[in-house]
Amino acid sequence: MNQAQGMSEDWLSVWIGLLIFVLSLGLLVGVDILGWVVATGVWTDLSKALNPASKAYSGLGGVGALIATYVALLVVMTVGAAMLKADVKRFALGFTAVFWLAYICWIIGSWANFAVNTPGDMQKFGVSWSLRLTAEGGFVVALLGGLFVGNFMPGFAEWMKEAVRPELYVKTAIVILGGFLGVTAAEKLALATSLMFLGLASIIVAYLIFWSVVYYVARVWFKFSREWAAPLASGISICGVSAAIATGAAIRARPVVAIMVSSLVVIFAVVELLFLPFLAQAYLSHEPMVAGAWMALSVKTDGAAVASGAIAESLILAKNAAEGVNYAKGWILGTAATVKVFIDIFIGVWAFVLAYIWTTRIEKREGDRARAGEIWERFPKFVIGYVLTFLLILLLALGATPELMGKVKAAMGEANTFRGIFFVLTFFTIGVMTNFRKLWEEGIGKLAAVYLICLFGFIIWVGLVISWMFYGGVKPPMAS
Repeated sequence: MNQAQGMSEDWLSVWIGLLIFVLSLGLLVGVDILGWVVATGVWTDLSKALNPASKAYSGLGGVGALIATYVALLVVMTVGAAMLKADVKRFALGFTAVFWLAYICWIIGSWANFAVNTPGDMQKFGVSWSLRLTAEGGFVVALLGGLFVGNFMPGFAEWMKEAVRPELYVKTAIVILGGFLGVTAAEKLALATSLMFLGLASIIVAYLIFWSVVYYVARVWFKFSREWAAPLASGISICGVSAAIATGAAIRARPVVAIMVSSLVVIFAVVELLFLPFLAQAYLSHEPMVAGAWMALSVKTDGAAVASGAIAESLILAKNAAEGVNYAKGWILGTAATVKVFIDIFIGVWAFVLAYIWTTRIEKREGDRARAGEIWERFPKFVIGYVLTFLLILLLALGATPELMGKVKAAMGEANTFRGIFFVLTFFTIGVMTNFRKLWEEGIGKLAAVYLICLFGFIIWVGLVISWMFYGGVKPPMAS
């Protein structure tokens, strides 16, 4: 992925997310600005798969809403590409391919025989069998579609690479997600507050255990230098791509180190994404909050972690609904997002700590010290957007009348439709970036061995234990 000079993707995700968030608030004063955005539902008749998010724009029809959504996002994202100093023409062409291929995958994944998961829904849609993937199965289809492009159509993947920016898409989605979760938290404030404290405690414990173990395995068992061991430990144990890049910069590692580790992060996130949510459904359906925290602690990269929380939520809610237990939506996903955001916040602190240790103990040079400003430089800026949208909606919803609360929910519902679109773009582009053959040729095998041993032999299972310690017995509220 090109990282040209200009505004960072981190800041750009904040501004795009806040733009969508602010425009959605037009509903509070009776102006429906974003109701034309396309929404995809479970379907058996393809002509009924798409609809505008608001009935006020029903005249557009599903196809019209899809075209309007594409044009609007193309304009906004291309302006963003210009701010990144990217090749605007190549970005616009690449984004066009990414958007339409990703959205086609989402439509396919919403087919009733893929998506429905309860006997009642199967009867409603008149289907006799289903893969029970839920509507979020579209994310999985997008991921598989991206993997096909990345591994079997490398020329095409190279052509669209200017627009293959999964970190930008997912960070924008998380900024928008903050407002949606603010509505959820306002309805059950005491439970939401306890979840935030549990999330903070659990990630501190995980950090201290995971990082030290992975660093030890890389240094002692596999004889990696500190330059490789530190970014590898951060990438495997903390937050994947962002942590690996921040750590590499903090210790002044060569660029190839962060690139190789980041590639591994994406590969293994794909693997985890394909089975961990289903494992959570099979064994944690009666401990749904444990499942959400487990996704955040185990699946690396923001996109894969939060999206795995979304898939796990849909699967678990469906399984419980089939048993007559109807939990409210948003809490499992909210737990995953909260834990992941705390992890992201801590990246800046951890990068500063490592920079200080490297410049004062390991590679000590005259007059060379870690600056306090490095905490801000390493701090993931999109977290600011997430916290801002969350707090604004939380404060607004807490004092709202029933009428205003209805408008707040509708506004965040429209904004959340964009969040789903950015999620599916994330999944597709993660797949496109994952060229297994190329990475193997670059000598990634030894690094992969460390990742494999630590992730599947230790981190996933310790993450489950930590999640159970902090979230065991905590239940989402029932759906009203």
